[in-house]
Amino acid sequence: MMQPNDLPLLCLPVDLSDDAAVKLVEFLHELTDAMERHYCAQLRRYYHPNDDLSQRDLGPAPTATDPPF
Repeated sequence: MMQPNDLPLLCLPVDLSDDAAVKLVEFLHELTDAMERHYCAQLRRYYHPNDDLSQRDLGPAPTATDPPF
């Protein structure tokens, strides 16, 4: 007997043309990119919780007389 969780979350059409399939996948890539840009700070905090700049040892700060390169 099927349970509610056995049903797919998304029903994809099976009779797409090659062109339509490419356009759908390209759209999904663009949507994912937009979401990653929009939620970038939150994603970084989630995946790298200990990546606080204040916890890093970056060495001594350069002095005003140090050349830029």
